[in-house]
Amino acid sequence: MQFDRFDIEGPLLFVPNQHRDPRGTFAETFREDEFAAAIGDASLVQENQSVSAPVNTIRGLHFQVNPHAQGKLVRVTHGAILDVAVDIRPDSPTFGKHIRIELSDQNWYQLWVPPGFAHGFRTLVPDTTVVYKVSDYYSPDHDRGIAWNDPDLAIDWQLGRMVPVISEKDENHPSFANWKDKTESRGFMMDEVAIPQHQHHAAIRDVWDYQPLQAS
Repeated sequence: MQFDRFDIEGPLLFVPNQHRDPRGTFAETFREDEFAAAIGDASLVQENQSVSAPVNTIRGLHFQVNPHAQGKLVRVTHGAILDVAVDIRPDSPTFGKHIRIELSDQNWYQLWVPPGFAHGFRTLVPDTTVVYKVSDYYSPDHDRGIAWNDPDLAIDWQLGRMVPVISEKDENHPSFANWKDKTESRGFMMDEVAIPQHQHHAAIRDVWDYQPLQAS
């Protein structure tokens, strides 16, 4: 398993080493020792799966607040998504910035979205299946969201003139400004959300075709 990081400190992109032969493809998609070495002390305690039938389904932007903040390791087992992670740590130098990356059943990429980030995605093909492991159990009392189309975040979902499919719940998430004003956002200060500083990481940009997108 190889990994690379983004301009925003925290999220990591994991890339399994694929082995192909006439039968098909094999890869180790998760190793606890390599995962822990890359991201530090975070156990993954629950796995979730979503199937989005319509293309251009948008789910997000979702997160849980402390004491049940979640990190997410996201992968696509069928189809493709534009995956987005927004930095919502109030004292972060990249507060309100985001990264985007395409995850698909073809590239096998996995995105680690640590606590302190809101997460969402748009499906690029019909019947897309997303599977993600999380570092804390789902807690409805700590479940929060930010509007997917918040103008302050200015996320380019690459919709063009297409109309997204969005749940009623996601249509009614509050604004990013609302989150900034909430007392509970203080629980996501950088010293409260432990994210390792990745000074040493695999130099893999010359051996695979992905280049991390700039923070937006």
